Amino acid sequence: MVMAPISKECDFLVIGGGSGGLACARRASGQWGAKTIAVESNRLGGTCVNVGCVPKKITWNAAAIAETLHEAASYGFHIKETAPIDFKTFKHKRDDYIRKLNGIYERNLNNDKVEYIHGHAHLLSKNEVEVVLDDGQKETIRAKKILLATGGHPNIPKEIPGSELGITSDGFFDLETLPKRVGLVGAGYIAVEMAGMFHHLGSETHLFIRHETFLRTFDPMVQETIVAEYERQGIHIHRNSSQSQIEQIDGKPGWMKMHYKDKANPDGSSIDLDCLLWAIGRNPEVEDLGLDKAGVHQDPKGRIVADDYQNTNVDNIYSLGDVCGKIELTPVAIAAGRQLANRLYGGPDYKDAKLDYTNIPSVVFAHPEVGSIGMTEPEAVEKFGKENVKVYKTSFKGLYYAMMADAEKPPTQYKLVCQGEEEKVVGLHILGQGSSEMLQGFGVAVKMGARKRDLDSCVAIHPTSAEELVTLK
Repeated sequence: MVMAPISKECDFLVIGGGSGGLACARRASGQWGAKTIAVESNRLGGTCVNVGCVPKKITWNAAAIAETLHEAASYGFHIKETAPIDFKTFKHKRDDYIRKLNGIYERNLNNDKVEYIHGHAHLLSKNEVEVVLDDGQKETIRAKKILLATGGHPNIPKEIPGSELGITSDGFFDLETLPKRVGLVGAGYIAVEMAGMFHHLGSETHLFIRHETFLRTFDPMVQETIVAEYERQGIHIHRNSSQSQIEQIDGKPGWMKMHYKDKANPDGSSIDLDCLLWAIGRNPEVEDLGLDKAGVHQDPKGRIVADDYQNTNVDNIYSLGDVCGKIELTPVAIAAGRQLANRLYGGPDYKDAKLDYTNIPSVVFAHPEVGSIGMTEPEAVEKFGKENVKVYKTSFKGLYYAMMADAEKPPTQYKLVCQGEEEKVVGLHILGQGSSEMLQGFGVAVKMGARKRDLDSCVAIHPTSAEELVTLK
């Protein structure tokens, strides 16, 4: 095989311009002076900035405003809604903001002296990468070290006829108008968040889940309470469901018929939808990456195998973020990237630098919000034994909802999972208004090894919902 001539050389080549790759590249170059090149084939910022956390939270904010407008009547406000949300205008303003972020990311690379190449990269060997540029030309880069941080993409179930008529979370951000009736398939946080947003923005919303509850990796308190709350709000939840076929409806442009079974319809039924969203998981972005040419190992799901130090099985090739599938959260990839750059280029003081993957807080922007850090109650019981686990929990209605009828008040529930005589907090699970902001502070306490009595020693801030966590009995 004739190799393309080497056109560039560098200390560190980062393949993937998402949050983790960019954080690592900027730290390596800007702080430690490594000659660094970053390659990205799509928009800078990866999933989070373009089709994930950021536009998702903006949309969640819009849904939360819709909730507030509804709740205002309980406080005596008379707000006449003359028209539903101008979703097209909202969508285009959101797009403008994301484009602004793309530009900021590129300027930050330039400020940290990272060379940025827009193109598609694939490995030729353990030290050489070919990049196909936008104009079709090819460059070959020789790098002393290579980071694979290519992220992932959402799945569509190709085995179901007509599945291509649906969209994924990526397509959610392309919608110019709100659907009249939307079906979402999935039980993870993406499905739950988007179901909540669709519902509060005015779409008739159907959520199809395979089991009895969703968010099944979360504590049972979260699963049971949020499922019940979504149903109270009017979201249609189809339990024990499966889908067999999707077909276009003749004479009804944009509409499709989905055939399914669920707990209420074990012999099968169908529903007409003008939007179907698959949220059934994500695959690593490894197609055409050339992993076989460098001998990089993958697990049975195709994810790159990397240890806690982000090492792959090949010397001087590293990997982090969603392409490894360890904990698929943007701040995890960022933190792992910075620690890797510290270890590779920061000298003796950082020779053992790595991210601690334990006790990482996470939030679901559902309605209401959910926050979690550490072990669920069943996980703690399994690890320490039931006799060594004590659980403190509370359920109440937040003061914000005092003016509303009881039937309209959403829940607030908190749970502390404590271990041993010292009652070390090994799990904290919260749901209710403000949980996302609240968890960041309590997450620090859990990370530091807080005990129940440490929380008790903090004087409550009154009246807040958060004070319940330092007054639990």
